[in-house]
Amino acid sequence: MEPLKHECGIVMIRLRRPLEYYKKKYGTYAYGLGKLYLMMEKQHNRGQEGAGVGVVKLHAHPGEEYVFRERAMGTQAITEVFSKIFSAVEADHIESMSPEEAELRAPFLGEIYMGHLRYSTTGKRGISYVHPFLRRNNWRSRNLLMCGNFNMTNVDSIFNSIVATGQHPRLYSDTIVILEQLGYTLDKENHRLYRQFRDTLCDPALTTAIEDNIDLRRVLKATVPSWDGGFAMCGSTGSGDMFVVRDSHGIRPAFYYIDDEIAVVASERPVIQTVFAAPFDEVKELAPGEAIIINKAGEIEVTPIIEPGKNERCSFERIYFSRGSDADIYRERKQLGRNLVGKVLESIDNDYDHTVFSFIPNTAEVAFIGMVQGLENRLDRMRLEAIEKMIASGNCDPERLKALMRRYVRVEKVAIKDIKLRTFISEGDTRNDLAAHVYDVTYGIIRPGEDNLVVIDDSIVRGTTLRQSILEMLGRLKPKKIVVVSSSPQVRYPDYYGIDMSHMNEFCAFRAAVELLIESGRKELLEDVYEKCKSLLEAPDSDLYNPVKEIYDPFTDDEISAKIAEMLTPPDCTSEVRLIYQSLEGLHDAVKDCPGDWYFSGDYPTPGGIRMLCRAYMEYYSEEWTSSKQR
Repeated sequence: MEPLKHECGIVMIRLRRPLEYYKKKYGTYAYGLGKLYLMMEKQHNRGQEGAGVGVVKLHAHPGEEYVFRERAMGTQAITEVFSKIFSAVEADHIESMSPEEAELRAPFLGEIYMGHLRYSTTGKRGISYVHPFLRRNNWRSRNLLMCGNFNMTNVDSIFNSIVATGQHPRLYSDTIVILEQLGYTLDKENHRLYRQFRDTLCDPALTTAIEDNIDLRRVLKATVPSWDGGFAMCGSTGSGDMFVVRDSHGIRPAFYYIDDEIAVVASERPVIQTVFAAPFDEVKELAPGEAIIINKAGEIEVTPIIEPGKNERCSFERIYFSRGSDADIYRERKQLGRNLVGKVLESIDNDYDHTVFSFIPNTAEVAFIGMVQGLENRLDRMRLEAIEKMIASGNCDPERLKALMRRYVRVEKVAIKDIKLRTFISEGDTRNDLAAHVYDVTYGIIRPGEDNLVVIDDSIVRGTTLRQSILEMLGRLKPKKIVVVSSSPQVRYPDYYGIDMSHMNEFCAFRAAVELLIESGRKELLEDVYEKCKSLLEAPDSDLYNPVKEIYDPFTDDEISAKIAEMLTPPDCTSEVRLIYQSLEGLHDAVKDCPGDWYFSGDYPTPGGIRMLCRAYMEYYSEEWTSSKQR
């Protein structure tokens, strides 16, 4: 119920016709800009810290700028960026000009467009960290504009490798490191072509030959295999070659659509479907390890760059982050809700008549629909069994039949989001009091002390909002029992591939397991795990495993859920509180094609993930048990 933060959404567009074509057909030279704006707005959920736009012109003359970039910070960054861009187009009366003059005069009218929405998972903030990033050079084919939805777990080794080449990066961030690594390899590709053509051509023909023959596949194959992490990376040279490449496990998503007017790549399929009215089956997924490469001439190639690894497509994308308007995601979320029905009915002793079902927040609505459909199917079977027994006994009492048919699943809108906390209120009781009133409750639909209340959420990660707001608010209705249901399993481990959850102590499941260890007299296990993590930092990849699993192993999922409920129940809550989490089996049954579940299972897809986990646990242990001596 506390919002997770996700790193980044991407958009990449290549116009396949001259600008005058779009002016004649759509009435504007800014066709590409308009599509870029719509696609970024429809992915606003993916990054609200900052936004950036980059454009490359293919027909600029010497002395004219050909790579443009605009960036802004904050939740209104998209509006700010495009207000500046479109204001310039309108102020110069671009639409009344000839195509040649329009492209010359308008900075952001070009053939290649790049958009990026950012949320930092690294803690590094500020305009200098907002994508796209730009590596400048006087030769167009050596300029590199880049953005990505990614998080690398081996930035140190990549950084050291580029320093070893003699480079001196300006900032230590994964984006700069990747930019400089790619830039160095792009320089080598330029030099390779220079050596190839220098004996037969002179400038400017030599420069043109280099631009026309840049092999981005060669550049990517020389760099991408060294990356450990999840990524969908976009790039364009100043001379007009562009690419999007995806990690070998498919951790970060990428979809593309191509027709005779445009080629486009985005983080989410329904965004492309909506903006371009594209049929579902014409929007393709970029396969793990693949790149889509479009050269200066507009020729398109979808090609493997690295061998695809084990399918680890991110299940959290499907549960939480991606738009539910995707047909497959919609079906999956409904199935997640259905898969919880058995546990829900067990928690309320199959008492439909005294239970109200609802959902918080709105992102859980689709899972709620699936849960309700499953509850209705179970109720239908209960009615049928009762009627069959009545028939078999020869006692078909009309009143009993009417009573059976009157039973229904009591679905109500229990909570309505009322206000948004202001960030300038940051202290103690005042902030907590406001947090408890983020939602308004609907009074009069719960019979105090008599009815149960079941609410479903799409994830319960930290538990802060649940304790400070949701349970406090639901407790005012005085239900006999409050059952909070999570359509995702217990989040037990940090993510290092793009989701903002990287510290052990922020997970309520981890805190509950630690409390259970202490209560059962096994606190020494915490130190054992610390020593194992320490020993693994320099271990070869083949020897890596997840020692933090040992903290959870002594307890069942239900025992941990019960402890979480105990820890999160407000002291003045008079209702019994229960927590139900999705099982891993239920997750994989619903989300079959995206099995990446390391945040739930601890089975990290890359060696870098295990090493980052070990560091996170060591940091937790040092702070909680070595330095502070809290226990």
